[in-house]
Parts: sequence; C-alpha cells; structure tokens
Amino acid sequence: MTSSHSKNSKSSSSCHDFELSYFLEAALQGAYAAHFKRGNILKGIKELRDVLRVVETKATQAFKMAASRQLAEVLLHSLSEKCYWSPLKSPLPELMVNRGETSFPYEILNHRPQIHSGDHLYSPQDNIEEALLLLLISESMANRDAVISRAPDQKEDRAVSLQNASKVYDLLSITMARRGQYAMLSECLERAMKFAFGEFHLWYQLALSMISCGKFAYAVSVLKECSKMRPTDPTVLLLATKVCIGPLHWLDEGEKFAKQVTEMGEEAGESLAKGYLALGLVYSFQATDATQKSTQDDWSKKALQALQRAYEIDPEDPQIILYLSLQLALVRQISEAIEHLQEALKLQKDDLHCLHLLALLLSAQKQYKHAIDVINMALAEHPETFSILFTKTKLEWIHEGPEEALITCRHMLYLWQKLYNCSQLSDSEKESSLADVPLTRKHSGLHLAVPDPHDPENGSQRASSIAASRMEQAMSEITMHSSTQKQGPMQQWVTLEQIWLRAAELFMEQQHMKEAGFCIQEAASLFPTSHTVLYMRGKLAEMKGCLEEAKQIYNEALTVNPDGVKIMHSLGLILNRLGQNALAEKYLRDAVQIQSTSHDAWKGLGEVLQDQRKHEAAVECFLTALDLESSSPVYSFTIIPREL
Repeated sequence: MTSSHSKNSKSSSSCHDFELSYFLEAALQGAYAAHFKRGNILKGIKELRDVLRVVETKATQAFKMAASRQLAEVLLHSLSEKCYWSPLKSPLPELMVNRGETSFPYEILNHRPQIHSGDHLYSPQDNIEEALLLLLISESMANRDAVISRAPDQKEDRAVSLQNASKVYDLLSITMARRGQYAMLSECLERAMKFAFGEFHLWYQLALSMISCGKFAYAVSVLKECSKMRPTDPTVLLLATKVCIGPLHWLDEGEKFAKQVTEMGEEAGESLAKGYLALGLVYSFQATDATQKSTQDDWSKKALQALQRAYEIDPEDPQIILYLSLQLALVRQISEAIEHLQEALKLQKDDLHCLHLLALLLSAQKQYKHAIDVINMALAEHPETFSILFTKTKLEWIHEGPEEALITCRHMLYLWQKLYNCSQLSDSEKESSLADVPLTRKHSGLHLAVPDPHDPENGSQRASSIAASRMEQAMSEITMHSSTQKQGPMQQWVTLEQIWLRAAELFMEQQHMKEAGFCIQEAASLFPTSHTVLYMRGKLAEMKGCLEEAKQIYNEALTVNPDGVKIMHSLGLILNRLGQNALAEKYLRDAVQIQSTSHDAWKGLGEVLQDQRKHEAAVECFLTALDLESSSPVYSFTIIPREL
C-alpha cells in the first residue's frame, strides 16, 4: 500500500481488512530467518527492523508481535553492546561479513511498503534499549489480544495466548534486570495478572520483581498466593520468611512461614535445615527486641535450639554455622562461638561476615592486635566494606589511639567519594587507583578530608580556621543542599553521616572541640533530626561543661529514639551531676532493662546508686558491669546482619 490511496477511505479500509494467508506470513518470516540460518546475523537484524518499521496494519499485527519478540531475542542473545548500530544508520563496515552483499531482495522491487517517517522519531542508543522498546510493544499487543475467558471451548486459545505472553515477560525480566528497572518490570507483570490466574511462573516473577524494587509488603502478599499454588514448595515459604525478617521486620509472619517449612519434615528435603535456620533467626531477632531480661533469655534459648537443630541436619553449611556462632556470641558464650566460627572459616575462608564476627569475638577477649589483623585480612578481600572499616577505627582507637583511627576515617571519606561521588573527582583522580593514594594525615589532593589540628605547616593555634577552610572545600560539592536534594540510596548518606560522627568522636577524645563541632555540623547538614547527631551534639555540650544544654539535647534525642540505651546512659549521668538522682536512676534502670548486656549502663547505674548511699545495690551493679565488660566487644554483635 502507498500513501496515494490514503484519500480514498473505501479503498483504504478494504486494504486494511485483509488477513495474511499462511503462506504469505511464512514467506515474510522466511525472509529474515534465512539470514539467521546462514549465520548472517547483521542482515537478519536489518531485515527484521525494516519489517517492523512498516506502517501498522490490522493484517500484520500478529506477525509484528512475533517479529518484535524475535528481534529482541536476537539483540539480547547474539549482539554485544560494542557491535550495536542504530536502526536509522548502517552497521560499521568492519562488522559486515560479506561486504559485497549489500543489496536486499525488497530493494529491487518497484513498490516498497510505506514506512514510518518524521523528524522526531525515537532511535535506541544500544541493544538493550532497542530490545526493551520491542518488548514493550510486544507486551502491549499481548495484553490487548489476551484471551481471558475461562470458557472450556477457549482453553486452547487461552494456552497459546498465555504462552506468547510468558515468552515476552521472561524476556522483559532479562532486559530490565540488566538496567535495574525492577519497578517498571513489576508494573508490567502486574498488567499480566489479568490472564495469569493460577500461573505460578508469572506470579513468582511478579514477587521477585517487587522484592527487587522494594515493594516488600506487596511481595509477601504475592508469595502467599504462590504458596497456595505450590503448597509443597519450601523455597517460596523461605523467600517469604527472608523478606519478613529482613526489610519488613515482620517477625510473627516470618515465624509462621518458617514453621510451615519445618512442619514439612523430610518432605522439605534440603530446605529443612534452612527452615530451622530461618526459625532460629526469627527467635534471635525477638530476643534482641525484647525489653524484659527473662523474655530475652527465653527467646535466646529457643533461637539456640532451632539453630543447633539446623546444624545437626546440615553440619557443613557455613551460613548455619555462622549464625549459630553469632547466637552463642549474643549470649556471651565467647569460646564456644569461636570454636564454631573456625569450622565456618574452614569451609569458607574469605567470608566477610565470618571474618567480621571473628574480629568482634577477639575484641571481646581483649585480643585487639589479633582482631586488627583479622580486620585487615577481611579488607584485603573486601576493601570497600564500610562496616569493616568502622570496626577497624574502633579497634585502632582502643589499641593504638585516636590518631591512627583518624587516618582510617580519612580513608573512609575518600572511599565514600570514590564509590558514590565519582562524578565530582577530576580526571587525574579518577585514573588513580585507591592503592596509589597514601593513607597519610594530609590529603591535599582530595575533595574530602578530616581536619588535622596537628598540621606542622600551620601551627595548632590556627587549627580551627584551617579545619573550617578544609571542611568548606571538602563538603562544597557533597553537602550543598543535601538536606533537600540527596540523590541515590539513603544508606550511602547514612554511611557518610556516621563517618563524620566517628571523626567527631575521635576529635573529642583528643579534646579538639572546634574540629569535633565542625564534623557534627557536617553530619547535621545531612540529617538534622537524626538521634545520633543529637546525641553527639549533647556529648560535645557535656564536654564543654554546658550541662543544662546537654540535658536538653539528650531529651530531644530520646524523643526521636525512645529506646536509645547510650542516650539514656548519658542523660542519666548528666541528671546525676545536676542533683536529680531519682530521675537519673530511672533512666539508667530503663537502659539496663532494654539492653541487659550494656556494661556502661550498669556501671552508670552503680555510680548513681553509690551517690544515693545504696552501697550494696551499687556493688552488685559494678560486679555485673565488670563481668559484662570482660566479654564485651568493641561493637555490639548485632551489627552482623542476620538474613537468610
């Protein structure tokens, strides 16, 4: 058809109503299929593109839907991004296998089909973009032509419709996953639900896409439906448990799913051990969340029983051994925890969480030098892990002093910028590797630097002004308007906040109040109402002797985080110094009730009771604090993530 007939509505409509015969459709498919069979992928792609650029007619809709999907398959499977060329351009000469064969069969015809034309046509930039465009077109066609009737006489049509749609959605999953477009994928799969009744595969794909884009509550609902379709499949239940105990923290729901797996018994097969592991993790979280010590002990006992059962079923699963060791550490059975952890490390020598837990266990035994060695081993395998680096700063602070820890803080700031702020580095800095940057106190070539009051070039009397100027330069690109327009995942900004607060702690340890204040100010520019920022502001005010101001700030922090044990401890000591002994005792008793393993809170409570001349109770508190401190790590064991 040509545009010359467009004015004649009758001829145009009659032309549009015809259907492709079987042989004509087979011939159209054969035109490009022949090239692929001969291995000439480039010519086959050009043929397919030319067919798809032809103006749409009713007769060719079904054919074009299949052709779109087939072209997407070829682009994803047989064409790398380096070999890609735009549909509106010719392929690079070096890509042509037979350079002499540049003509195509339809080019010798006198009447070519009318193709879409215009000035603002969208042209994909790479094979993923083109494949996604084709698949979205195919998906709209599949949705439009879907057979949703449940009538028995349409069973075959419904099966064909579902099969075509499933192929498109599988390819969409592959394509969008390459670009991380899980939100868009979940929207596409939601549209498929109208004809996916009872189809496990599409429902499960929808659940996975929702988990990937953060729609966790919806994902759990979809997984419940998947479980109804396959009630004997433990992997669906374990995935639901993973989501419940991870991002959602729905412990009761997670317990129900995990129990369904354990109740299957031998029918669960290899998943039975994972079921008991999931149940153990649920109980472990419930022990952590409990506010009464007796309740904590009950949940901890249940967690240990479930994890030991998992270990009995599968004694060579390093994940099970890790979490059994972690649970033993949480109840302060340090020696047993180390023994089990050594088993896990034999099975998986470079596991990040195993090495991190080992360092914490060694620090609980006060073997700080060995703990630092383990941390350095972990960093050799995982150099860009901030949780390990935070532990390193704490170990260095205790074992070598705040100076060494500040050097690690500077390294963390540089690493943060390297990972999340690369666009703001100069070309020369982008080319230099992390290993080439000396970890010295003075980072003149970096945008981010912790202020150094001991800089010999400037003198200590000018430290605050030097710190201010350096910090102004350091944060000029990062924290400018960050409180209103932070981009990227929230976790990266929380990490930056914690780095600044750690630097502030180290400066306070050295009595450098102005530098500490500036670090807190930078953290506050990221999260002004953060309870950790408020807590550090209170500590700074306390060190300056402003007790009333510190008390007010601690109260604000406690409003934001009512269960903050460190805040309660500091507030209790301030109130005691201000003569409000009864209120101080209340806060410290609340602190030890929430976290019965906090030796600082027990010690603080002992001091308050001693000032009230309750000597016997004070002695008891001091003995408890001593006992807990002897097995206390530099960081709480709960920083090791508990996840399936």
